[in-house]
Amino acid sequence: MAAREGSLEAPTRHPLNWKDLDFYNEDSLFKELERVYDICHGCRRCVSLCNSFPTLFDLVDESDTFEVDGVAKEDYWQVVDHCYLCDLCYMTKCPYVPPHEWNVDFPHLMLRAKAIKYKKGEVKKRDKVLSATDTVGKLAGIPVVAGVVNAANKSALVRQGLEKVLGVHPDAKIPEYHSKTGRKLLAGHSSNHQPVPIGETTGKVALYATCYGNRNEPHLVTDLCKVFEHNEIPVTLVEKEQCCGMPKLELGDLEAVDEARNANIPVLAKMIDAGFDIVAPVPSCVLMYKQELPLMFPDDAQVQKVKEHIYDPFEYLMLRHKEGRLNLDFKQSLGKISYHAACHLRVQNMGYKTRELLQLIQDTAIDTIERCSGHDGTYAVKSEFHDISMKICRPVVTRVQKAESDYYSSDCPMAGYQIANGLNDDSRPYHPLTLLCMAYGL
Repeated sequence: MAAREGSLEAPTRHPLNWKDLDFYNEDSLFKELERVYDICHGCRRCVSLCNSFPTLFDLVDESDTFEVDGVAKEDYWQVVDHCYLCDLCYMTKCPYVPPHEWNVDFPHLMLRAKAIKYKKGEVKKRDKVLSATDTVGKLAGIPVVAGVVNAANKSALVRQGLEKVLGVHPDAKIPEYHSKTGRKLLAGHSSNHQPVPIGETTGKVALYATCYGNRNEPHLVTDLCKVFEHNEIPVTLVEKEQCCGMPKLELGDLEAVDEARNANIPVLAKMIDAGFDIVAPVPSCVLMYKQELPLMFPDDAQVQKVKEHIYDPFEYLMLRHKEGRLNLDFKQSLGKISYHAACHLRVQNMGYKTRELLQLIQDTAIDTIERCSGHDGTYAVKSEFHDISMKICRPVVTRVQKAESDYYSSDCPMAGYQIANGLNDDSRPYHPLTLLCMAYGL
């Protein structure tokens, strides 16, 4: 009997058996890579997503056999290196994901390959540095150091040197570091509001600031707090936190992900037991707790508990709106917004809650852009990938240019600056939380 062409059933995800000895068996890996690459070659629906698929198809088309069996095994790694685990192929394109019998999970196969590569020691020093967000952030966030680092990142001469030493592209936008972190800015915050449980929400929130929101764009943390308090939702900071582990996951350093879990999960679970919901301002961090950690640790009850109680901020606000508890007293319209739907938000399968909320603002129109920005946090800053990342982002930039909107925005702050890099003008992105603050007149 012939295999079904695609599936009409909802995608499901199998746990990541990363502690199984066979997971790190390179012969087994290459056998699975060949199987999946052959399926992808016969389908090619994902050619417009990232650069992994064009790389694969070019390798096949330039081989002697014009099939996957003609591609040299060492060239398989080229496909792996271009995958930054956005998950869009799995969630939006691939017709052969589980429960289809072909059982294709391209992102997690790439993750397995990255883990093997990391275990073999075949990872650049630069990649380890870029993924060490807590260590770099602490050093760069020292008051005097922060000013020096930010100034250096704007110097063409320094950036040329940085490319030679670390392989960081001189044209890539690097986020600033702030000594007045988000956690410091909210250190004395207290709320006068009493929590109102409604629907699945408890009505009181523990804010997981994220390493990026805390040190690189602390206004995300303060804007989130302003918006939630304006909606009479008391906010408190999570007692302590480390990086969620997403940068290390994308590197293939799964042991470091486990260390981050051990640091964060007990703290978050304790907050949930005390009646708090968890909210974080960066989609990748929310996705880490909603999907990746639960798949890596399916038998960890605390991980599963956090999965059920962590929210994107706009998801949380719209759950409250569903029960009539959203403040709709907007003071000003926002005109037209070019809204980029971030990949790690789209794959959470909750709909476009940011767009839905912004559309509630009077005289505000949203032009939604459903294309990857090509940033990924580290991919766009690497010398060998920067130009490709900008090519991936070009359709997004073109849409923003043609829309001539009053603002352009993305839930992923790094995607926002990738768009700004493509526009190459004096404009800047406005995070949706900042836009909502403006609409409320905060």
